[in-house]
Amino acid sequence: MIPEKLQEIMKKDGVVAIATLGPDGLHMVNTWNSYLRISQDERLLIPAGYMNKTEANIAHNPDVLITLGSSKVQGLHGAGAGFLIKGKARFVTSGPDFDFMKEKFSWLRATLAVTIESATQTW
Repeated sequence: MIPEKLQEIMKKDGVVAIATLGPDGLHMVNTWNSYLRISQDERLLIPAGYMNKTEANIAHNPDVLITLGSSKVQGLHGAGAGFLIKGKARFVTSGPDFDFMKEKFSWLRATLAVTIESATQTW
């Protein structure tokens, strides 16, 4: 189950960092909190306009680390909350997840679908 606090953060301004590991090493890419969606089966769906290196890395190794936060959400010790998400990812270029995201983000070329293994509040 996706924590309510994480869902609250996704509705606020903030940046998301996505880390992947490929044959050439670590790679990071960013997107916005407001771009994230949750599928009916509680996967994280992220629109991908470019993310070409991310896609190549995920083809090699599906493990991802994602961080996001917002200063506008009450955290563990005051203003500001953040999460570390660990999961398995894949790029989707057709089907229901792609169509759902394409409806919201006409510019996307693929949907990054992440099966969440853990979501830990970090602050």
